[in-house]
Amino acid sequence: MIVLGIEAATPVAAVAVATEGKILAERMVNNRRTHSVNLLPMIKDSLADAGINKEQLTGIAVSIGPGSFTGLRIGLSTARSLAQVLNLPLAGVPTLDALAYPLTGHAGLVCPLLNARKNEVYTALYHSTGTGQECLVPARAAGIQELLQLLEGYNEQVTFIGDGLAEYIGVIKSHMGARAGLAPVCTSFPRGAAVAELGLQLLQKGAVSDPLTLLPYYLRESEAELKWRERCRVNE
Repeated sequence: MIVLGIEAATPVAAVAVATEGKILAERMVNNRRTHSVNLLPMIKDSLADAGINKEQLTGIAVSIGPGSFTGLRIGLSTARSLAQVLNLPLAGVPTLDALAYPLTGHAGLVCPLLNARKNEVYTALYHSTGTGQECLVPARAAGIQELLQLLEGYNEQVTFIGDGLAEYIGVIKSHMGARAGLAPVCTSFPRGAAVAELGLQLLQKGAVSDPLTLLPYYLRESEAELKWRERCRVNE
């Protein structure tokens, strides 16, 4: 299989092309342009870098969240459109799975942190098995103190990874001391290569998503939805 991976759940846009045991091409940008501007040129360039055309693709993988509401909508709409136009199977990859994936085989636990704003992070907890990673704590939006209390139940080294780490590194180190490990800055954002590789694994297992019904995994309501609910409550 040759799978195109699309990651747009964070401020970074990333695209990769992967096949069994090999990443053929990968591009990532972290600039002020919107994902709607970045993604299609990056996809075109990644296919060219891989030396293939779109007709040679055999699958599409896309990060489904949690993450930026706008970014997820752009990433999902791009992937769903490509899957339908090219008549390719589509796989939805949880964003925190993709973020933690490069640390597969790492000793101890892996705790991804994505900035969720409102003094919260999107987080989960993983540990490596003989065949990959197992999710011990499913994805959730949580305050940092809530997360640290949860981690007290695990007497293991925890490696933190993600763009939410920068804001909370002080309180994490203060609370956990030597038990807290910090992943390199180059792993701060989910990689397109991780989305492509995980998507390839899902497709090989037959875990195909319907492009007409695959939706972003937001975890919580958007600001617009909250304001709408508040207006409805006031007008009751």
